Amino acid sequence: MPAPRRGGALAALALFLAASTAPALAARLPVREVAAPQSYEPADSLEGNFLAAYIAGASRDTAAAATYYREAVKGDPRNAELLERSFVALLADGSLPEAFRAAERLTARDGANGLAQLALGVQKIKAKQFAAARQNLQRGGKGAAADLTSTLLTAWSYAGAGEGKKALETINKLKGERYYNVFRDYHAGLIAALVGDKVEAERRLKSAYDADRNTLRIVDAYGRFEADSGRPDLAVAAYQEFDNVLPRHPIVRDALDKLKAGKPLTPLIATAQEGAAEVLYGLGSAGTSQGDELPAVVYLRLALYLAPEHSLALLTLADTLERMKAPDRANEVFARMPASSPLKLNADIQIGLNLEQMGKGDEAIAHLDQVAKTYPNDVDVISALGNVQRSRKKYAESAQTYTKAIDLIGDQPARNYWTLYYFRGTSYERAKEWTKAEADLKKALDLVPATQPNGRAQVLNYLAYSWVDQNQNIDEAFRMLKQAVDLQPRDGMIIDSLGWAYYRLGRWDDAVRELEKAIELKPGDPTINDHLGDAYWRSGRRLEGKFQWQHAKDLNPEPEDLAKIEAKLKDGLPELEKPAATAESQPAPQPEMPKGAPAPTEPPAMGTETKSGG
Repeated sequence: MPAPRRGGALAALALFLAASTAPALAARLPVREVAAPQSYEPADSLEGNFLAAYIAGASRDTAAAATYYREAVKGDPRNAELLERSFVALLADGSLPEAFRAAERLTARDGANGLAQLALGVQKIKAKQFAAARQNLQRGGKGAAADLTSTLLTAWSYAGAGEGKKALETINKLKGERYYNVFRDYHAGLIAALVGDKVEAERRLKSAYDADRNTLRIVDAYGRFEADSGRPDLAVAAYQEFDNVLPRHPIVRDALDKLKAGKPLTPLIATAQEGAAEVLYGLGSAGTSQGDELPAVVYLRLALYLAPEHSLALLTLADTLERMKAPDRANEVFARMPASSPLKLNADIQIGLNLEQMGKGDEAIAHLDQVAKTYPNDVDVISALGNVQRSRKKYAESAQTYTKAIDLIGDQPARNYWTLYYFRGTSYERAKEWTKAEADLKKALDLVPATQPNGRAQVLNYLAYSWVDQNQNIDEAFRMLKQAVDLQPRDGMIIDSLGWAYYRLGRWDDAVRELEKAIELKPGDPTINDHLGDAYWRSGRRLEGKFQWQHAKDLNPEPEDLAKIEAKLKDGLPELEKPAATAESQPAPQPEMPKGAPAPTEPPAMGTETKSGG
């Protein structure tokens, strides 16, 4: 499933996070959540727990950091720095009840602690203590993001108390940055709809929609309001326009299906708590788009505290955890996706793909196979199953699975599914069915849009290298490889393919030149290091060749490649039986060449790119 565009306004908002508590968060605990054991054994001393927490933070393990900071605070409860570190770790790890208790202690010492006041304000909004929530929000930090967050949450607190006029007066105070206008009108429209002011809701939601028609959440809010107001034609037009830009998003497809069936669409926001969660989700989503992971995780945790079934917040948090190399933690979040959500299938697919990333390939295949049985006509889940089978080197099976997916395309534009032909082609190639592979790779090359240069480069690379590897269509293959490099000049694997093609033709100096470029871009790849070693050896630089082979060996190559590298370290390459080929000739395959192609890179699997939304 393609990812929804976050939109210019949301992306730009992330720039303002630096003016609030975000830098302090990142400075205090640069967290990347990782796989967490069931429990951690605390140290016997304050110093030991602090050191363990510090190391956990440095290695970006929030679960361990939260555990050890919790123990360290017990050993020195008056240490303000320890308490604040513990508070941030607890928030990021999702231990919100403990985080709220830590926030109370922090604000008792420092009433201007912006993050602690924000957390307590959120806690009180959840409890419908709206006046008390406003007091916490007013005491928080200052700055662009803090002012934006405080103003929006304060407005929602008034809405929760039934003071719609006061809520709109508050939100109308947002002025200054031009990006504020979209958020102001979006939330003003949601508030007006909640308190029953349909005229104002129509005006403000239409204003937000006109300003940004490519952000899913704004389109969805506007479409639902128009449908609920008896104007389903306007709702259909809004969803259809978005679908033309980003086809097949589950939320859009679900809304269009319901509208065409004459079914009602529920309002996007039904309570003030859900409205406040929408504020925090927007901030978290903007943060993830800029790679500001810890503040994003904190905002999303708080959003889900207020609205536990917020589908896009769940998807965005899980997506963030995936990018933080925590697939197991991501799967815990995906598993919380409501069964009624249009994103449930997407979450189930990602669980299977993450199981594969965790080295649980058989479990991943079993999981996706079960999901495919539940949704036998869904192209995305079947293609995801094929992706895992291909990753597990079950090439014949993956080709059959991709065929099932291709058969389901029907009347839909084949251009939207070019990756299916590409992946089936690579599966056929690995299964030694070259005629079928070549046909699929050519089909993928015909279908891949010019607007996707990375995808086009991968198809060019794979097809052209395969030709070179078989001494076919050499002139055309070189043109294609050079075109792929032009499209992706920073892709080390594609440049490696060009260099290795030169090597296969006996053009050692050209091979060295290109492979050295590839090494600069991807120094930790064992295949490229191995290839450069071969090129050095053939060009007479034998000491450098052995050094490069040793480096390739140290980089944990595949077992079958390791044996070949060790043989070359021991004996070098065999002498050529005839002079090296000229630039125009096409030599017979040389006996020392590795049998496998240099693992051309592949575009992201269809249906698995990003889950975040809005």
